[in-house]
Amino acid sequence: MRDYPRIVVGPPGPKGRAIVERQDRWASTSYPKEYPLVVARGERAMVEDVDGNRFLDFMAGIAVASTGYGHPRVVKAIQEAASRFLHICGSDFYYESFAALCERLAKLAPGPSKKRVFLSNSGTEAVEGAIKLARHSTGRPAIIAFFGAFHGRTYGGLSLTASKAVQRAGFAPFLPEVHHVPYGYRYRCEYCQGEPACTMRCVSTIEDELFAKKLDPQSVAAIFVEPIQGEGGYVVPPPGYLTALRELCDRHGILLVCDEVQSGIGRTGKMFACEYDGVEPDVLLSAKGLGSGMPIGAIIAKESIMKWKPGAHGTTFGGNPVCCAAALATLDVVEQELLPNVPQVGERLMAGARRLAEKYAVIGDVRGRGLMVGVEFVKDRATREPAPDVPHELVARAFQKGLLLLGAGKSSLRLAPPLVVDDYDVDTALRIIDECLSEMSD
Repeated sequence: MRDYPRIVVGPPGPKGRAIVERQDRWASTSYPKEYPLVVARGERAMVEDVDGNRFLDFMAGIAVASTGYGHPRVVKAIQEAASRFLHICGSDFYYESFAALCERLAKLAPGPSKKRVFLSNSGTEAVEGAIKLARHSTGRPAIIAFFGAFHGRTYGGLSLTASKAVQRAGFAPFLPEVHHVPYGYRYRCEYCQGEPACTMRCVSTIEDELFAKKLDPQSVAAIFVEPIQGEGGYVVPPPGYLTALRELCDRHGILLVCDEVQSGIGRTGKMFACEYDGVEPDVLLSAKGLGSGMPIGAIIAKESIMKWKPGAHGTTFGGNPVCCAAALATLDVVEQELLPNVPQVGERLMAGARRLAEKYAVIGDVRGRGLMVGVEFVKDRATREPAPDVPHELVARAFQKGLLLLGAGKSSLRLAPPLVVDDYDVDTALRIIDECLSEMSD
């Protein structure tokens, strides 16, 4: 037995409530708080709040804490880098960790082409830079993105985002020449929902409908796609989906940009999720788990594309030396310690979630790869009508029992724990979810 989950006082306790009240008095009203978790510290997959409650974390700070909390190799790298210098601006000057991380990511990215890397502060900033790079490289204005996509909340990223209307409400006008098309969402596909197998019409319709009737493909700079949609519901597209997009892009000279901000750095059992389809993107975006919690992102592009001149794009803090050290240590830990175990632990999680689906009719679909698993809830399996209240209540109940979860999409639960979780953690999380669903069905 371990010392977590452990609830000693109903969260938030008195110390937690004081901090919640203080922050709510002074912080922006835009922060979409999930539940009143007030963190004091963490260790591996355990998070402890200021009142001494200990939680099992199955959301990893939204898929960020890839190596868990306080991994000694990552902490040591951060401390050593911080003791030397905190900042000098990697856009204008040189230091070893910046060079090392660019080289490391360029060599890790899938495909035989030589890559170049731009280091950013976040996934959203990587998306913004990729939009600029795509237009600059191709000389074309239009971008294609997908319904259900989440690419961030800055103006370029938000223009590509089409996950929840509240994220866009009140911010128009958006970036021009952005066109949205349906994603390869097999469970809710409007093209082949009744078919025995995927017809890939969600891809062919881009040419048959969008290009034929509205948008000249010669005007399209790039297609931005998440190999697995994150915020949109942890939606795993059918096998061959990315390959079909790659072929479509090649036919029309369009760049394929894979946003792996949430799905990358080992989360799916491969370093990058696009590797499952054997696809080499023209541009690959990384962030979240790359720094184990330190703010860093990356644009990894084919050298033939990343040819913009000095000054065409830059950043003051991107590739900060302390963040670069954290990223290099994270990559070491993921490659050497964690990645080999992700498929096995992920299969245990998937199998357990499928057993819950056999037990509870409210679960309509279970999907995922590695430790990126989505559970979709419905009011009726025949109609597949979404049941958004179920994951909302489930997340709240699990929090009171010491399990940290997050929803995704309209009616899905995302399971994205730190990559350090083991069989005990998986079984414990599944047990608590089972308890919550049982209570909710009484």
